[in-house]
Amino acid sequence: MADSAAPAGTGRTVALLPWGDQLEDFLDPIGVSIDAFAEEMSGGWLFGYIDALAALGVGAVLVCVTGRVDEPVRRTHRPSGAPMWLLPATGLYRLARRALPTPYAWDRASATNGLRGIRAGLAAVLRPVAPYLSTPPWALATVLRRERCFALLCQEYEEPRFDVCIAVGSILRLPVFATFQGGDRQRSGLERIVRRRALHAAAGLIVASSVEKERLRRRYQVPTGRIAQIFNPLDIDRWPLGDRAAARAQLGVSDSAKVVVWHGRVELYRKGLDVLVEAWELLGTAHPDDDLQLLLVGNGADAPKLRALLADRRLRGVRWVDSYLTDRSRIRPYLDAADVYAFPSRLEGFPVAPVEAMACGLPLVAADAAGVNDILALGEEHGGIVVRRGDAVTFAAALARLLQDQSLCRQLGVRARARAESAFSLSTVGSQLQGFLADGAVNKKCRTI
Repeated sequence: MADSAAPAGTGRTVALLPWGDQLEDFLDPIGVSIDAFAEEMSGGWLFGYIDALAALGVGAVLVCVTGRVDEPVRRTHRPSGAPMWLLPATGLYRLARRALPTPYAWDRASATNGLRGIRAGLAAVLRPVAPYLSTPPWALATVLRRERCFALLCQEYEEPRFDVCIAVGSILRLPVFATFQGGDRQRSGLERIVRRRALHAAAGLIVASSVEKERLRRRYQVPTGRIAQIFNPLDIDRWPLGDRAAARAQLGVSDSAKVVVWHGRVELYRKGLDVLVEAWELLGTAHPDDDLQLLLVGNGADAPKLRALLADRRLRGVRWVDSYLTDRSRIRPYLDAADVYAFPSRLEGFPVAPVEAMACGLPLVAADAAGVNDILALGEEHGGIVVRRGDAVTFAAALARLLQDQSLCRQLGVRARARAESAFSLSTVGSQLQGFLADGAVNKKCRTI
């Protein structure tokens, strides 16, 4: 498993640290193993960043904390070619986690989760502290030196790992950056004490959503110069326009069907899948003679809830691929076969899934979650219809409008593709990332906590 023969970094390498006290906390709910992550996973903001930086000669190394190794292991992320380190969570964190029924609890009640007496008190005490214990500082510092990294980039700044990285970066005199991918809440009062100082010690913060940029300025008074609004990138060349007829033949979908598609993690409330189900029921009732097909592709923690909801509604024309597809090429037939992409999310940072659909030439019907109004800044001119979050009636009406007007549907699809090419390409985003990281590294001047 170890890759000890791989070369060290070149001095133009950024360390990327994804979300989660442990990597498996993200992977397990979607049914993906660490091996599958290393061998197959592509797409999303993380690998988009790697591709965008690589296009400009900047390397990246993935640094992931896990409870499934006992010593640091170096692998290669096969789809991107990036080095990937698996660092063992600290012994203190492993002990603390055993005492926490709900490691990601937002309050004392959910942290204790029915415990009583000493065990409840211990869980309440450990809840705010445990997330700070997961990242092994010495092992992280060793990897940063070995790979000759010039900067660290954390997935979320509203996470204890970011605070720990700020401390490690201060000691090593390395600039620390962070992105926003949807984590805008803190789990404990301890974070409220530490976070403001950590944010002001950071070399820079990368956000794609204008709403989040304003929140940073308003809540933390982060200087404007240290916030960059940069969209999540997509390798447009890997998403060429597909063959609709061939995709439908492959999936067994008739050429006359009116097809809507969604893909992603199955989180019922956050992703608005309850809204999509209700909207689909309304659409089917309003157009009983149409051959309507809804393709759902994904898995996640709320898969049982979605299964129960679909069984209760008994909707026609719904096909659910109950699997999180790590290889983006396996998602292509479902996107290529569709007429419209549905994006009903209530909560997002800056989603990549709708941009993937736009690259495939699909028009969007999207709820106005954070980031959506930036993706579709000009609404229909950028290839989509934006509706209110949680509004199934309006969502259904927007779907019907596009499905019943194929000319408009195709027109918005062309605009969507053009928007993806101009705003989210590796060259556009990569140059912005490279410039911001370079400027932040030069101007940081070793700000400390």
